[in-house]
Amino acid sequence: MSGLKGRDLLSMTDLSADETLSLLQLAADLKQGKIKPICRKSLGLLFYKASTRTRVSFFAAMSQLGGQVIDLNTSAMQIGRGEPLADTARVLDRYLDVLAIRTFAHEDVETFAKYAQMPIINALTDLEHPCQVFADLQTIQECFGQLAGLKLAYLGDGNNMAHSLMLGCATVGMDIAIACPNNFTPDPQIVDRARSIATIRGTQVVVTQSPQEAVSGATVVYTDVWASMGQESESGTRIPVFQPYQVNRELLTIADPDSIVLHCLPAHRGEEITDDVLEGTRSRVWDQAENRMHAQKALLVSVLGAD
Repeated sequence: MSGLKGRDLLSMTDLSADETLSLLQLAADLKQGKIKPICRKSLGLLFYKASTRTRVSFFAAMSQLGGQVIDLNTSAMQIGRGEPLADTARVLDRYLDVLAIRTFAHEDVETFAKYAQMPIINALTDLEHPCQVFADLQTIQECFGQLAGLKLAYLGDGNNMAHSLMLGCATVGMDIAIACPNNFTPDPQIVDRARSIATIRGTQVVVTQSPQEAVSGATVVYTDVWASMGQESESGTRIPVFQPYQVNRELLTIADPDSIVLHCLPAHRGEEITDDVLEGTRSRVWDQAENRMHAQKALLVSVLGAD
């Protein structure tokens, strides 16, 4: 993965199909203990949003590589008092080897990438969540031994997860169907980009209002919360609209009999997914959560290089 050294990861489209598959293989090798690289570098975490899996998995990954992590508290930094992002980026670039940012506006990570020479990793923006999708793809590959030719159905809000899943599935040769209520569909530009990639790979990207159409024959059924961070005040009005998109036992009867269920967590049990499905035999959400660490470790080694 020497070709990724020094590069940013802001979007799923920053990696080619071969690079994505190579990264997933590296993550699998790291998980199985086949290789144990050392990377004594410094990772900064600049998080504007709450986090459990992203924060802890990055901490654990970098620590296991022999590096150190600096958790940057935005409220204790001058950036919290209005220092321009460009200025902060250039200063942090002098101290750190890599920076992972979890924020609202995607333009913020683009600004850091413009003004800092070190690799910038998108640890979540309102537009995309690529780190999560690498773990998702790793989990799917573990379960089925392949990615190409499979179908993923995503039910819920056409949010950052829907965007990165569309781009990621199209890149690795998977079909994807996104089922969303009207007025909650994905960004049309992202849909167009995913369909352009899918055309090259010979796959399909479908956006529909029918959860049944999306789930029919799917090998992976995926969901996310109906109100993302920053949308909590809309939860009461969203629940009735999204109720038909709940992942439950009845809906799974029209998926592939060997299908698995994924959820990026945290889950609102009884809303977007029922408790019996989340805890059921098809659920792979805990493997999926663990793979955040392995996939991000692979990413860190790739953009930083081993000692």
